[in-house]
Amino acid sequence: MKHKLALIGFGTVGQGFVEILVRERETLQEKYGIDFTVVAISDMNKGTLSDPNGLNLPLVLESVKLSGTFAQYPDTSGLVREWDSFETIRQSEADTVLEATYTNIANGQPGLDHCRAALEAGKNVVTTNKGPIALGLDELERLARDHGTRILYEGSVMSGTPVLRLAQTSLAGDDIEMVRGILNGTSNYILTQMEEGLDFEEALAEAQKLGYAEADPTNDIDGYDAQFKLLILSQALFGVRIQKDDIFTLGVRHISRDDVAKAHRENRRYKLIASLEKTSSGIVGRVAPEIIPWSDPLAGVFGAVNALTYRCRLAGDITVVGPGAGRTETGFALLIDCINLCRGQI
Repeated sequence: MKHKLALIGFGTVGQGFVEILVRERETLQEKYGIDFTVVAISDMNKGTLSDPNGLNLPLVLESVKLSGTFAQYPDTSGLVREWDSFETIRQSEADTVLEATYTNIANGQPGLDHCRAALEAGKNVVTTNKGPIALGLDELERLARDHGTRILYEGSVMSGTPVLRLAQTSLAGDDIEMVRGILNGTSNYILTQMEEGLDFEEALAEAQKLGYAEADPTNDIDGYDAQFKLLILSQALFGVRIQKDDIFTLGVRHISRDDVAKAHRENRRYKLIASLEKTSSGIVGRVAPEIIPWSDPLAGVFGAVNALTYRCRLAGDITVVGPGAGRTETGFALLIDCINLCRGQI
């Protein structure tokens, strides 16, 4: 089966996905019978490449490595360079559009409009972009139904760690009463380093040096990244859309090294916990630091790692631990959805 793809956004995530395709193409064909062909890539900084016969992915990666753009990619008879992202979505011969632009937590743009355009054009959408899913999932799923397409977004919560698909398939038949977890690796890394004796500013600087935190770390250290992921989980797990302002949100910037040391002496530790709970009045969301005992499964999650515990009526507590970010990991999240899309699965 040949399945044609268009990538919108070619930063870390898009490049990670393409690197996986280059490395694993033969395995994917042999194991799953799927030939993923990238027919278009559009990036606001690097340019656009579209060829109905498929792009030479090693040459795409080489061009970006040499110049930071697609300028070094060789011209061919069918190659188009002039399209913007929306023309690429509508006019390329892709079956599925992979939306991998930056996350905008204010209004989800431009990712939200990219997803709308793809679905309206009769093309599937796979995305790791939290913005469109957190703010527009109900509309996007309605568009998908209306146009006979699908939208998949496994990587929007914990990257390549399949927490959404676990709940939707392996926990089918059970009732999830609560989810709670560590959904921001940057904050978790900072708290881990503070246990090693660093103060908050030192730990933040180390996280920025390693690329875990942005130059403006507000979304991570003030809890907004985790808040957005709760918006997605509420819709994906409970079918309930809640507003971000309804989620009590407090980050970690007020925690001192002395606070962390005191908790450690009491056999407890600080973690930024994001949770959703079913109550008689609806779904209640919360993001805030908690001091949890060492016996809590989440207490053993260190560094830039994420974890999520499902509290199930029948199965009890189930905890999944894995990477919540990373070039290869998030690229793999796109691959998970592409494979399951071709299989006709969730």
